[in-house]
Amino acid sequence: MTDQQPDRPETESTASRPVPADEARAPQQSSGPSSNLVLKSALLWGGLLALAIAVVASVVGGLVAGGVGVVSALIGTAMAVVYLGITAASILLANRFTASDLFVGIFFGIVLGAWLVKFVLFIVVAILLKGQPWVNPQVMFLTMIVGVIGSLVVDVVVVLRSRMPYASDTRLPGGR
Repeated sequence: MTDQQPDRPETESTASRPVPADEARAPQQSSGPSSNLVLKSALLWGGLLALAIAVVASVVGGLVAGGVGVVSALIGTAMAVVYLGITAASILLANRFTASDLFVGIFFGIVLGAWLVKFVLFIVVAILLKGQPWVNPQVMFLTMIVGVIGSLVVDVVVVLRSRMPYASDTRLPGGR
């Protein structure tokens, strides 16, 4: 592995050229905090996992409870995806305000607001689905649990493989 930058491949003309001091110190410009790439990757892999869970849970739900089991598995998968996606999406939205002096307040306001929305949404959905003849509560509940645990595993794997430095978005005094 070399120290060359991915957007500047090493060629004969640049291989022996020294890097100017101001170019070496210039921070990489990005579209936001470095955590955005990790969150986007977690959303991508979480979506793929949810698709796999929907297929497997639908088959199992169909074998256990027929058509009601399939519907319940799909509802449980959708609920897990929506609830877990709201958190990552709210952090991505909040990260757009990093340049603001009020970033910390805005960030936590958006993230905590999203958690409150998830809580209210869960209560409303639970009340609406309670006792419905077209829902098997056991299949739906187990599918939601598998979705939540699976997304936690995806989050851990994505973060462990992200190779994110401990202090990634820092600025040194003096503009360095």
